[in-house]
Amino acid sequence: MTHYQLFATTPKAMEDILAAEIRALGGFQVQQKMAGVLFQGDLGLAYKACLWLRTASRVLLLLRSFEVKSQQDLYVGVQGIDWSQHLNANDSLAVSFSSKNNLAINNTHFGALKVKDAIVDQMRAQFGQRPNVDTDHPSIRVNVYLHNETAQLSLDLSGESLHKRGYRDINIAAPIKESLAAAILLRAGWPDIAAQGGSLLDPMCGSGTLLVEGALIAADIAPGLQRDYFGFLGWKQHDPQLWQTVLDGARKRREAGLSKLPVIAGFDHDRRTVAAALLHVENAGLPGKIHIEKRSINDAAAALSWPEGLIVCNPPYGERLGDEEETAALYRQFGEVLKQRFTGWQAAIIIGNPELGFRLGIRSQKPVTLFNGALECKLLRLTIEESAFFEPKAKSQQERIEQVSRRAQTESIDNHAEMFANRLRKNLKKLSKWAEKNHIDCYRLYDTDLPEFAVAVDVYHGDQTWANVQEYEPPKSVDPAKADQRLAGALREIARVLEIPAEHVFLKIRRKQKNTDQYEKFGDSRHFHVVTEGSCKFWVNFEDYLDTGLFLDHRPMRLLIQQQASGKRFLNCFAYTGSATVHAIIGGAVSSVTVDMSNTYLEWAQRNFTLNGIHGDHPLIRANCVEWLAEQASTKHRPQFDMIFLDPPTFSNSKRMEDAFDIQRNHVPLIRNAAALLAPGGVLYFSTNFRRFKMDQSALAGLAIEDISAKLIPEDFARNARIHYVWKITR
Repeated sequence: MTHYQLFATTPKAMEDILAAEIRALGGFQVQQKMAGVLFQGDLGLAYKACLWLRTASRVLLLLRSFEVKSQQDLYVGVQGIDWSQHLNANDSLAVSFSSKNNLAINNTHFGALKVKDAIVDQMRAQFGQRPNVDTDHPSIRVNVYLHNETAQLSLDLSGESLHKRGYRDINIAAPIKESLAAAILLRAGWPDIAAQGGSLLDPMCGSGTLLVEGALIAADIAPGLQRDYFGFLGWKQHDPQLWQTVLDGARKRREAGLSKLPVIAGFDHDRRTVAAALLHVENAGLPGKIHIEKRSINDAAAALSWPEGLIVCNPPYGERLGDEEETAALYRQFGEVLKQRFTGWQAAIIIGNPELGFRLGIRSQKPVTLFNGALECKLLRLTIEESAFFEPKAKSQQERIEQVSRRAQTESIDNHAEMFANRLRKNLKKLSKWAEKNHIDCYRLYDTDLPEFAVAVDVYHGDQTWANVQEYEPPKSVDPAKADQRLAGALREIARVLEIPAEHVFLKIRRKQKNTDQYEKFGDSRHFHVVTEGSCKFWVNFEDYLDTGLFLDHRPMRLLIQQQASGKRFLNCFAYTGSATVHAIIGGAVSSVTVDMSNTYLEWAQRNFTLNGIHGDHPLIRANCVEWLAEQASTKHRPQFDMIFLDPPTFSNSKRMEDAFDIQRNHVPLIRNAAALLAPGGVLYFSTNFRRFKMDQSALAGLAIEDISAKLIPEDFARNARIHYVWKITR
């Protein structure tokens, strides 16, 4: 019996899996090479390799190797084979050629032509007729790999890549090839799990490739059994009877294997991909053998009748620009689902970004490197058990908020939390009476009263009660785990003391400002609620921004504006959500101008106007307030206002500004330009929350400046007298 030298190619990093497959088929003298495995076997083994290898790309029958230092060497070397033993003169052929580090021939197209010429010239000289070229289904496919000065000449027995099993619709894109899917499952130990009756579940199954490959492995089905074309079928030395025997054996094994197929199931959130997966299952001859349904990752769960087994998944890699945050959130969500619903299972997850693996919060074995095309990936193999669970380090402020909020609902709380709760109760008893007496619905309940709990807690009463919690970011010297534990304890106690649902407690992390806009955005929930302040109503938002849309410390300032606004022309610069303007108009202002640089906040201000039934001469202007004031002050017919309110940020470097704004550096021209718009007898109220601010009164000579800060610190902010400064300025 003739033995052949064979070479099975495979993607990088899969050579050891392929070698194990070849040994299992009976191959001998198996040697792993770069991008493939060299082995020996008879013709029956060559057929089995084409039919059964799950991780191979091609099976090549090596004909000869020879030296190539020139184009003529390649031509002569190819003619060193008697091609009449492999094809007839009226047959067809195709040539694939690749070259690496050869100085004589580095153009693959030219090399292929040279190989083709050598073959057809030999056949024409021998038979007076030459074979045709057929790139789709030739009688034989010749493969030449030229590396340095050595050419390896082979017949491609596979014909086309073996990853093409024949079940996948070519019009449906899939993120992984069938051979990679098989490698993932083999690396994850799926054959043993299946043999023990374990289930296979892909909760993000896409077009179902992992599921179909899992079924082929579990049911002992040859992956090439549905292919109708192999490269050896037109080969002159092909043995149809032997091939039929190999096929018959594979079909019997399939029949026996299907009778013991374990549970195989998949979910996907997209109905179109579910439809594609079902089509592929049917094409693979497995209808009714694989359960697939439309279900989001949030709802992923095994049926009670499904035995524990293997979770396998190829989730999104987040490669596209702008996907990173969304993909990280998906992995965090996936990790929580695994922890809560799949304890006792194994998992195999292939990822393109190793950092995303930490988002799962489950320790893995040493990652295995695989390649999805040219992209290097890592295969994570997990045992889903409590001892492997951990809380991944938060990579963003929002992620930490989510982690702490979850912890508040699930963990035991630090004993110090009772001390915090007692302080909350004490403050609530005092401030709730004050608030009720003064008809105040929104107030600060707690502000770093205890050093262990560096948070501010604001209570908002509307049709429901909410708590807005701001954590002052702890210094690096504080153990992050301890800080999170204390914060989680605080969140739980806030809900208990206020007797509100945990989901009505909203957490923000307030960092020291460093060259950032004061109105940082965190989300896009667009969940707004109505609260009342005096005779005014306002929309507030607890989720999307650092601040809610209503600065509670400026409540007295707004009420003062309302009291003094009757018959006045009012200007509000750096207006934010327009709350001061609403108070002025409700107080009787005959006109107003509201200026801010943000469309978002001007739209919010308009909503506040509508909520309060405001219409008439009250324009909202989108402009850089610094530039707008300077422009108005320099005009010949400058506008006149009886009352102006300036509450600028400490610092802003918005993209819409040419130069960064710094309140300490820029307050003098800002105040002068605003004061230039005051009508006779008019008043300008200037405020800042920059604690180290120093008013340069000498540079503002000619203006009467009175510090009225102490009069405008409300009872609920009495512990923090430096929450803001306010000056009354007149000409």
